[in-house]
Formats: sequence, structure tokens, C-alpha cells
Amino acid sequence: RPRLTPGSCGDRPAWEVDGIPEGFASLTMHASYLHVHWAGQPRFAARFADAVRAAPVAASSPTPAPPHRPDSVVGGVADPLRHHGDVEARDGLLDFAVNVYAGARPAWLDRALRESLERSAVYPDPEPARAAIARRHDRRPDEVLPTAGAAEAFTLIARLRPWRRPVVVHPQFTEPHAALEQAGHTVTSVLCAAEDGFAFDPGSVPDDADLVVVGNPTNPTGVLHPASALRGLCRPGRVVVVDEAFMDAVPGEPETLTGQRVAGLVVVRSLTKHWSIPGIRAGYVVGDGAVLGELGRAQTPWSVSAPAIAATVACVSDEAHAEGLRRAKELEDWRGFLEAGLREAGLGFVPSRAPFVLVRVGEGVHTLLRDRGVAVRRADTFPGLDPSWVRVAVRPPDTTRRLLTALA
Repeated sequence: RPRLTPGSCGDRPAWEVDGIPEGFASLTMHASYLHVHWAGQPRFAARFADAVRAAPVAASSPTPAPPHRPDSVVGGVADPLRHHGDVEARDGLLDFAVNVYAGARPAWLDRALRESLERSAVYPDPEPARAAIARRHDRRPDEVLPTAGAAEAFTLIARLRPWRRPVVVHPQFTEPHAALEQAGHTVTSVLCAAEDGFAFDPGSVPDDADLVVVGNPTNPTGVLHPASALRGLCRPGRVVVVDEAFMDAVPGEPETLTGQRVAGLVVVRSLTKHWSIPGIRAGYVVGDGAVLGELGRAQTPWSVSAPAIAATVACVSDEAHAEGLRRAKELEDWRGFLEAGLREAGLGFVPSRAPFVLVRVGEGVHTLLRDRGVAVRRADTFPGLDPSWVRVAVRPPDTTRRLLTALA
């Protein structure tokens, strides 16, 4: 391999290995092929941080937007955009907070996961997953990108371009918003109103938005928006991201845009909820091949693990199709039982097409339920919602009766 010698790059080599100078070092730069872990030399990390703090900021340097911080902490949650239901479902509480299918994984999925460990001695190859996803949605391979869950997809999108005016439609899963702010962008929020049933008005999106993120069906409202309305957001110079993380829980997947070939349109999918594998970060993006190519070039090599690749191949197979539809219909029945119980109790809720229901129980009820051993997802950490709302995950009727008893 080539070496940088002191004569070619100044007079301060970074290292000497067997008497041979390696790389280059200065007060503000370290260039070397050698791989050094900071855990072995923590002083390097401290010196790096000190140097960054001491470095002057050039007047022409852009100042990134500060991360999202509410004026006051929301009910003890320091950063609402990073709050997640799994935090609420701990301590042995009855779990209505996490949107993961409440059932055993299919034997064929467990078998695929176990067999994937036999390939853990080599770097993972995502091509089988890419090919399987392409077949599932009748797309070309260049229109597909396997990802380490939907979260990686949102991070890649946030860092893809210097977005001028990114828009997130709320109430919505907060990870896309958080990823955009973490990447230094100022986000414009477009709010859907409770009095309109949280329906989405495409006309509320600013004309100059160059990135629009919207969920379908939306977390936490469970509203399923018309595909035509979302497709109508596309225009030259704009990327439209539709988060379909829960579309596989809707029988027949009406309003999906995974098969639409429209410039600038990309659809994000997650496999973790419907198939009860949140510990296996498995997801993918389908859509405009040009945008997908950009995302692929920005993706960290080997970010999608062998188990995630195996899970993806299994969960988009023909064998999985029938089981996925069965689960979706089962969730629909469970949701109907929950909504009937809420209606009988006189509680307001948003009619849902997702495996959860947004319920207006009144302020303070979230805490009272916890005192009775039941965890539901607080909703005031979603932009546009207040503490009177909670999100309730769909569960089998016997489990749901325990929730309804606690509410009563």
C-alpha cells in the first residue's frame, strides 16, 4: 500500500512502524492508513474534541439548525421527537404501547433467521433481499434499496441533499423529523386537524417544499390517505417520501404507492412490526431509481445485517403473502373489538386503518392507567396532539378486555 512520507506531506509523520514513517500529522490533521480505536487511546478523542472547541468558525460557514428542543420539557420527556412506546411498556406493564403484532413468528421466519447465522462469518450481501423486494413490488432492482429498518432510510433521506424547505406532515411518526433536525435542517410542520378527522389537505404543503414526508396509514392517527392525494404532491425538484410502515397491516394494501413510478416519489417500508421482529432492523425503500441511487451511494457499506437480509427475503416471499394477509385481517377484527369497546365506554377516538387507535381519554388518564398496570403510548410527544390523547395498540380481545376494564 502507498505510504505518505514526511518529505511528501510535511515533516511530521503520524506514526513510525518498524522505523518507517507513516502518514502525516499536524495540530489540526491526522492522515494515516492505520486503524486506531479510540477505546485504546482515549486521549486522542479528548484532544480531538478540544481542538474542535478551540477552532475558529469561518464567517462563511453555514450554521446548522439547532436540534429540536421544546420550550419546556413535555411531561418529563426531554426530547419528544425521540420518545418511543417501548420505553412506556417496561416494568412488567400490560403492553398497549408498542405497535408490534402480538403473536408468535411463523416457523419459516424463525428458520430463516437461524440459518442466517451460518453466514455471519462473511460480510452480508443485500442483493438477495433487493431481488426479492423487486419481485414483490414488480420493480426493477435499481428501484429498490434494502435498509436497516425504516430508521436508516429516514437518516439517509435527511442527509441526502441540502434541503431548502423540508416538510413533515404531522401528527406523524417523529423519526423523520428528528433525523432532519439532526442533519441540520429546519423543518416546516404541516398539521392535520382533529376536527377534520386528521385528514390530509395537499394544499397545505408550501409550494417551495423540496422534501415532503407523510405517513400512510399515519402513526399515530391510523388515517389512510388517498394515494391520489399523495401522488399529487410530486413535482419537478421535489422528493415525496411516503412512510408505509403499517401498510402491510391493511388487508389488500389499498392506497399503497409501492407500484407507482413517479419522478421524486419514494416509499419507505418496515418489516419489524407486522412480523414481530423489532430486534431485527429490516426495512426497505422503493421508488424513483435516481433518488434510490443517491440513497444507495450514501448508505454505509454492510449496514443491513445477514439476519435482516434473511428476514426480508422471507417476509416478501409468496409463502409470507398468505400469512401476512391473515394477520392483517386478524388485526382488523381485533381493532373492531377495541373500537366497539371504546364506543360503548363513550370515549372519542379516530377511526383507524392501522394496528393502533388514537383515543381521547382525557388528560391524566395515561398516568392513571400506568397505576393500574396498563401501558398505553402517550401522544403529546407527537406534534399537534395534547395530553388528552393516547395511542392504543391493537391486541387480541381477551387482552383488550383488561384495558377496557382499567379504563372503566
